Amino acid sequence: MSNHQKRLSVPKSWPVERKTDTFTVKAGAGPHGEDGVPLLILLRDVLEYVDNRKEARYALANDAVLVNGDEISDEERPIGMFDILAFPDREEAYRVFPDEGGRLSLTPIDAESAESRLGKVEGKRQVTGGVTQLSLHDGTNVTVDDEATYGVNDSVVVDNESKEIVAHFPYEESALVTAVRGNHAGKIGQVAEIDVTPGSGSNIVTVEAAEAAATDEEFETVEEYVVVIDENFTGSEAAASDASGETASAGDDE
Repeated sequence: MSNHQKRLSVPKSWPVERKTDTFTVKAGAGPHGEDGVPLLILLRDVLEYVDNRKEARYALANDAVLVNGDEISDEERPIGMFDILAFPDREEAYRVFPDEGGRLSLTPIDAESAESRLGKVEGKRQVTGGVTQLSLHDGTNVTVDDEATYGVNDSVVVDNESKEIVAHFPYEESALVTAVRGNHAGKIGQVAEIDVTPGSGSNIVTVEAAEAAATDEEFETVEEYVVVIDENFTGSEAAASDASGETASAGDDE
């Protein structure tokens, strides 16, 4: 099986140029499904900390990169929305966050913020022992005792070391949310209304954009496209890099 992925067919969220070369790195198995961006792309093409796969492997072998607090050894490990990338030797950390084009970008964060990550609850079920298991957007699971407290579409903050929930943000009207897909990806605002659609259709969410006080701007999107966040996501921190940076050719992937 090929280790390469055609650029023209990568998910829209990947921060790569599509017409510069034919191929890019193929994501390995792991979290975030097909939307996960290979770690090598972020290290080489976005941050430009390495020049090729060999240098990336060397950095990972020396525990120079942490993802959600864990040491990573696979340069093709998928990285996705709300993951935390930390570089202990550089004293740098970044949160993966969608920009207004829907592509994933890296936002610098401080050491305290890098100690935990946000997860959207996409499902919950009872498991052995009478506890409830929450399934998060990135494919990971956390268990809770108070099942009634948490609902689908809520968000939780998970400590990277203990893997326990340290904060909870309910999905409800007036909640602060960001759109992560669709035409409004990257926009932040408060939920003004949740229109429940009968049957199997998606619920429609009306969001009052953060700048609405000046412009009266609102937007509508489907429920699956919004994630509840907290005020730490509304700061003025600029993205570390975007997809307009130079990307390497497939020949550099080896």
